[in-house]
Amino acid sequence: MASNNHFFEGAEKLLEVWFLRTEPGQNLRHIAREDWEEVLKTVRCQIISTIKNDSQDAYLLSESSMFVSDRRFILKTCGTTLLHNALPLMLELAKQKCGFHTVEDIFYSRKNFMRPELQHNMHRSFEEEVIILEKLFQDGAAYCLGRMNGDCWYLYTTNNPDSSKPGQAEPDQTLEILMMDREPEGMKLFPKISIDPAEIAKISGIADLEPGTLIDDFLFEPCGYSMNGLLPDGAYMNIHVTPEKDFSYASFETNVSKKSYADLVKRVLNVFKPGRFVMTLFANMTSEVYPGDSTFEDKISDFQRQDWQASKFSNYYLTFCNYAKVKAKPS
Repeated sequence: MASNNHFFEGAEKLLEVWFLRTEPGQNLRHIAREDWEEVLKTVRCQIISTIKNDSQDAYLLSESSMFVSDRRFILKTCGTTLLHNALPLMLELAKQKCGFHTVEDIFYSRKNFMRPELQHNMHRSFEEEVIILEKLFQDGAAYCLGRMNGDCWYLYTTNNPDSSKPGQAEPDQTLEILMMDREPEGMKLFPKISIDPAEIAKISGIADLEPGTLIDDFLFEPCGYSMNGLLPDGAYMNIHVTPEKDFSYASFETNVSKKSYADLVKRVLNVFKPGRFVMTLFANMTSEVYPGDSTFEDKISDFQRQDWQASKFSNYYLTFCNYAKVKAKPS
């Protein structure tokens, strides 16, 4: 992973695009790897490795992850990558190679950066990012959740009431946990490039977060860790770790379907041991997870909820919370 004056921006830019299928056989997986490599060149990242199953292809990148299923495209990049550069070519490939002419839903999100001044102009502020998105998509809406003077989370999404009407949409949900101020115990494995990545997944507990996950992971030099995981029925997970003490960060994301994510969240926190974290949960109307369920308890292990916000869009519920570790009172 690249660095700038011994600093690396771990917080990712996350893009998810759903296309409307109008004909049988339309499939983004028909796009060749060479074409995706051209898309990623514009972003300034590269493909490290690939795994696939019956539902999707997962690409481990030099700066995070990309997932491609039949009509969903996910690109997640960290550092100073130019994620928005991917959109024009990706949309053209979907049109020319797959016959997709209509975007059904788009979600672009990220946490606020530690050092936004190091980003390219297009990503230096959320307002600039929205200007670019507005030129490509109609009926978009931009939001900021959380504390403007602390941890906040930005979202741009379409507001199309006709897309995937309830009862017609496939169940969809996405859980993200963005972790900061990690304890030394939660970081000690990831700078050790001499260890096999599979061993790190096993020793750290990553391999046990969701049993049965097909894992593809990589240790960066001098430090850093990325993992893609695939599960049946279109489910995935990804993990990215920036272990440096002064700007430690780790992220966990999955769309695996559950009625509650409470136990999974506790397992993730136990692996990475952050000092604070932001958590978001998207779920559409046909998802089995109930909005505001026990996933977002007032207290999770040693963490106290600081903020809780809920939104309802045309086809999705969104819950946002941030948590901080409870400091022990002096004796």
